[in-house]
Order: sequence, then C-alpha cells, then structure tokens
Amino acid sequence: MVDKPLIEYAVDEALDAGIEEFIFVTGRGKSAIENHFDVHYELEQTLLQRGKTGELDAMNYADLEPGQIAYVRQMSPLGLGHAVWCARHLVNDEPFAVLLADDLIKAERSTLGEMIDVYEQRGGNVVSLMEVPAEHTSRYGIVTPGDDDGSVVEIKGLVEKPAPSVAPSNLAVVGRYILQPAVMDELTAATSGAGGEIQLTDSMARLIGRSPFNGLRLNGTRFDCGTKIGFLSATVAYALARPDLGDEFRAAVTALLE
Repeated sequence: MVDKPLIEYAVDEALDAGIEEFIFVTGRGKSAIENHFDVHYELEQTLLQRGKTGELDAMNYADLEPGQIAYVRQMSPLGLGHAVWCARHLVNDEPFAVLLADDLIKAERSTLGEMIDVYEQRGGNVVSLMEVPAEHTSRYGIVTPGDDDGSVVEIKGLVEKPAPSVAPSNLAVVGRYILQPAVMDELTAATSGAGGEIQLTDSMARLIGRSPFNGLRLNGTRFDCGTKIGFLSATVAYALARPDLGDEFRAAVTALLE
C-alpha cells in the first residue's frame, strides 16, 4: 500500500517464507502485473540522470531472477478453483502455495512462513483461518473444526459460503493455502459450486481424510482489499506504520476528523 502494489506485498511474503518459484494467474486487462517485475530501463535511467536516488531506490522491486516467474492466462473468470487449475502443468506433482493478493495480512512474521512451519510438522494441507461474524459466513469458505489447540485447528469439513443458519462454525478460510497436488485432480472434474463457479473449497473438501488437513489461526490483521473499505483501511494502516510518513499522516488525518 501507499507506494507499493498489492501483488508486491504478496511476493514479498512468499519470499520471506522461502518460496523460490512463482506462477501468476492473470486474465484480461492484467498485463500490468506481468510488466511490474520487469526492469524499467528508461525510467530508471531518467531518475539516475536527474539524481532522484530516493525514487530510484523505491523501484527496487522484489529481487526475482529470470526464469523464477511464470505467467498463466485464465481465459474465463470461472472462479478461484479454475484459476488454480490453470497452473496445473507448471505445478506438476508437487505441493504448492496459493496467495490471494487482495487478502493483505499485516503481521510481524510472514503468514505463509508460519503455515509452512505447520506443514513441516504435520504435512498434508494447511490453510489460514480467521473468525468472522456469524452473519458473514455466506462470504467465505467455512470449516468444520476438530481438535483445536488455540493456534492450529484440525479441519474435518469445508463448505463454501454457507448461510449463517447452517454454517458449521465461524472459522473462515482466508487467502493463504498450502495444498497437495491431488487437489488438481479434483479440480479437473470442473464441478460448478456456489455462484456457478469452480470453487477451490469444494475440491479441498474432497481431500479431507486422505491426508492431514489443518488450519492456522491468523496472527495479524487481514485487510480485504477487494472492497473499498478494506483497501482504504489498509492504506491508512500502512501509512501510519511508515517511519517516514506516519507522524505527518497521523496529523493530517487528525485534522480532517476535527
């Protein structure tokens, strides 16, 4: 936020967690994502010539090597499950992580890094969880919890966007996944779920019982940047946390509220 796009926060989180290869699933009108991590020779040279070293330093995007990034096109907007399935040939037969850049998580340590710790201890599949108001269960994939030590929750069931009256809990899956490659076989069936889309949640649910499946309660603050309020809240939170902007920004916001 502030002066860095959401996609870069997601990549930084993955890098912090030890991820080495990146697959971006893009679609119509998303060419800016593909261009973002390229070297911008003309702009960098112009800034260098004009002595704008601060602006030049701000352009030091995530340090990704040639061949470390691949792009896959989702030609039709058929849901998150379909987007993940589009990357099946690049994932091959290996476990993989999924990060939704719109779900921005402000935490002291990479959320994905904490999930990898759980994966290394327990194996199988791991997702990020947060409690949501009961009336909001119809917006999320909701889990049926089993053993719960206050941090790691055994997942015994998953349902996409259940009505509050039938939701098995208020624990929602949010934006971070570590999945076994078997989920690609389930997605290949291309069964439509809630909203007529191919839901990742439905395919994950069919993995339960075949390998360990756990959720990690979220440590940090999650901003749903797919909404206007979430995006604005994240911008404010990240601006206030900036050493170079925080005090001045806080004073400006305070003045507006007076």
